[in-house]
Amino acid sequence: MQATAAVVIFVCAYVLIASEKVPRTAVALGGAGLMLLLHVTDAEAAFFSSESGIDWNVVFLLLGMMVIVSVLRRTGLFEYVAIWAAKRARGRPYRLMVMLVVLTAAASALLDNVTTVLLIAPVTFLVCERLALAPEPYLIAEVMASNIGGTATLVGDPPNIIIASRGGLSFNDFLVHLAPLVVVLVIVFCALCRWLFRSAFRYDPELAAEVMELKEREAITDRRLLAQGLAVLAVVIAAFVLHPVLHYEPSVVALLGAGLLVAATRVTTEEALSEVEWPTLVFFAGLFVMVGGLVETGVIGEISRAAADATDGRIGVAAMLLLWASAGLSAIVDNIPYVATMSPIVSDLVQQHPGTDGHVLWWALALGADLGGNATAVGASANVVVLGIAARNGTPISFWRFTRYGIVVTLVTVALATPYLWLRYL
Repeated sequence: MQATAAVVIFVCAYVLIASEKVPRTAVALGGAGLMLLLHVTDAEAAFFSSESGIDWNVVFLLLGMMVIVSVLRRTGLFEYVAIWAAKRARGRPYRLMVMLVVLTAAASALLDNVTTVLLIAPVTFLVCERLALAPEPYLIAEVMASNIGGTATLVGDPPNIIIASRGGLSFNDFLVHLAPLVVVLVIVFCALCRWLFRSAFRYDPELAAEVMELKEREAITDRRLLAQGLAVLAVVIAAFVLHPVLHYEPSVVALLGAGLLVAATRVTTEEALSEVEWPTLVFFAGLFVMVGGLVETGVIGEISRAAADATDGRIGVAAMLLLWASAGLSAIVDNIPYVATMSPIVSDLVQQHPGTDGHVLWWALALGADLGGNATAVGASANVVVLGIAARNGTPISFWRFTRYGIVVTLVTVALATPYLWLRYL
């Protein structure tokens, strides 16, 4: 009965989010409230469980990085980077997109993809304004690049951290096994962008000439604050990368960095918090509670176990099914709770195949969950963040606009991952 209620609530909420007739934050809160009201889940599971509740690491990571970005925005840094990028691209829209895509993918391999899009989105709005370009295609391309690039390393995408912890995998394991494929996927994605967003590449010679005459150094308005902000950001990034050694959660690092930056500068707490995407954070909390209801009632677990049973011990079939099933399910529910639910099942399957052969299942799970996150607007945390930023800046991206591009990108990238896994491991 409770499982049925969980499915009905989640499906109705998903339909409302997709229809965009009701604000998505209101839908998420309403769905979470119904889950609690009908005892599908309870307060302890919703707020304190690491597997079926709100992922506070994600929420506080976002909060901390939003505060740091808010402070850096006051220095003129994003204007500087925007002018620099536009000049290097010589005002050519497609060349600019490729530059931003490669920059985003590379940064997402060292930072988590949510942090990367928080940093790159302000630059995108500014450079598009300079060249009179619609920012939406660039934002969509960047968030997809962040999900692809984040697949390459342990710290690049939150699901990878869960997989590494459960599977006993190191930073170098991800780098060796997934980074070569990610490089190929980024190249293919750049070519794909030329077709997907072809109508957005309108070159204006006059605006390009004006941009080429700008001096990016003049954009910096507060050099002292810039030095302080970059120093804190560098320490935060270093702590992210050294997570396997330091064992500090990214959320703790981000909050400490944000607190230090506000305390050490003249920026007031009110000013630092004024640009935080509060609706996005609340939406995440509600979404986590709804997905937690599916976890608590065993819905996601049953789906996952059915998929595992269907393989009948054949590792090749298991890897392919896991890859595509993970991509499909991660398009519907956020890939973080999905991987948290699926990882114990994959661990059992890996133990049935001693040695390194079974590790292909971990790579299949990582690729399916990370790449499948591109399929819909709610498939990955970075997607939700970018849609929130776009709406705040007056250029909302609809659920279906994102999804019609995302499905194509997901199908292409997962299709390329299939022969990679088969030829290299099977």
